Amino acid sequence: MTAKKTEQQADAAPAKNPNEATVTLDTPIVRGSQAITEIVLRKPKSGELRGVALVDLLQMDVLALRKVLPRITTPSLTDHEIGNMDPADLVDCAGKVAAFLLKKSAREAVLDA
Repeated sequence: MTAKKTEQQADAAPAKNPNEATVTLDTPIVRGSQAITEIVLRKPKSGELRGVALVDLLQMDVLALRKVLPRITTPSLTDHEIGNMDPADLVDCAGKVAAFLLKKSAREAVLDA
């Protein structure tokens, strides 16, 4: 029985970190000779939200996103790069940031709907 359990655990996908979200960009961000095609967003800590009204993030306000995204993206994006993002990619990032601000139970309800 333990051998079967071990095999099932090995076959299972690694657990997804609920405090991170990956965004695959429709339009890559060009940085020098590098093309960034994917960014990872990390759930912001309270200090990383300084200077931004939470309601602005929930409403996907571009100026609020331009303040917060450089603090929570890997690779770290600049304000200029965010200003030049494809709007569809920015909306994708904004939705993930807004989801981070919800309680776990509310986030699960939104994802299940």
